[in-house]
Amino acid sequence: MYSSNILTVSGLNMYLKDLLDNDINLKNIFIEGEISNLANHYSSGHIYLSLKDGKSVIKAVMFSFNAKRLRFVPCDGMKVICRGRIGIYEASGQYQLYIDDMQPDGAGALTIAFEQLKEKLSKHGLFDVSRKKPIPKFPENIGVITSASGAAIEDIKNILSRRYPIANVMLYSTLVQGNGAAEQMVQAINYFNQNACVDVIIIGRGGGSMEDLWEFNDEKLAYAVADSKIPIVSAVGHETDFTICDFVADLRAPTPSAAAELVVPDMAELLSAIEYMNIRLKRSVESTLKQKTDFLNTLKIKLNSFNAFDLVQKEEIKLDMYSERFNSLMGKIIDNKANTLEIYTNKLETLSPLNVLKRGYSLTTGINGTINSVKDVSSGDKLTITLSDGKINAIAE
Repeated sequence: MYSSNILTVSGLNMYLKDLLDNDINLKNIFIEGEISNLANHYSSGHIYLSLKDGKSVIKAVMFSFNAKRLRFVPCDGMKVICRGRIGIYEASGQYQLYIDDMQPDGAGALTIAFEQLKEKLSKHGLFDVSRKKPIPKFPENIGVITSASGAAIEDIKNILSRRYPIANVMLYSTLVQGNGAAEQMVQAINYFNQNACVDVIIIGRGGGSMEDLWEFNDEKLAYAVADSKIPIVSAVGHETDFTICDFVADLRAPTPSAAAELVVPDMAELLSAIEYMNIRLKRSVESTLKQKTDFLNTLKIKLNSFNAFDLVQKEEIKLDMYSERFNSLMGKIIDNKANTLEIYTNKLETLSPLNVLKRGYSLTTGINGTINSVKDVSSGDKLTITLSDGKINAIAE
């Protein structure tokens, strides 16, 4: 009733897995579709997703060692082209796509990655104008982060030596493309900030493809530029090239040569401006001196035409006249006061007790004052009798 060749579930799955694994047509295939149900396991780094079109869906997985090479971040709804192999996951018996590489369908992976990072950093405020630092007008020391063997450093040196030869250029040589370049540029920025040895930093390189300039789109480099206490001028590629570093920097220059022109003034223009101000200052001083000289000459003319002796004589006459008026007025006042004083003196003399005593009267006083009544005196009291020409001491009986 039953066949003698009975398979187990795992046996069947293993048989089908061998068939798929050994099918040369399924070992390296390209599949396009739209991502859905994406799950990024950050702990392991594996990416699980589904690819779908208008009619069908296939499960897919991208292991961490392949996912690390992605230049962009996959997300639901994104149309992609995947390269990989078809296999069966034995535990569930479900066949799926094992992805080795993934590229966006249409725009390139670098373009997608650039736009994704740009949007992320913009939301974090790294592009805000309010956080950008001003470039010093007269830098003494200029730091340059680029390759010592590239053309950029020579262009920068030539421009600086011509425009502002008194500035000192400090080069920190780094890679400017390929793996490790971004890390070296971060170290250079940290070095200049830790030692505070420059007034402004130029970071950049000459032109190239998007792949050549890609290290300037590194997220760690963007934060290093944003956190720098020293102003940074980004000069990456040609005028039409833009990198994340350009957006984060305090100032973007279209080329390294343009960066050198932006960070320093033109010495010839400065000298010309100083000479112009010197001429204006000289003319201003000469004009002021002439005005003051003319004013003094006018005063001299007025003084020469003015007779100071006549003026003194007139003032002396006025002084004599005022003196006579004062003396006359003061004489009248003194006479009036003398008359008033004489009247009051006569009145006082009339009322004086001495005049009364001269007419035969006397003044008797005791220990309690003036005696006005016999009742004020007791037998044996000491009395003093004052007459017009002296005093008599007496004892009452």
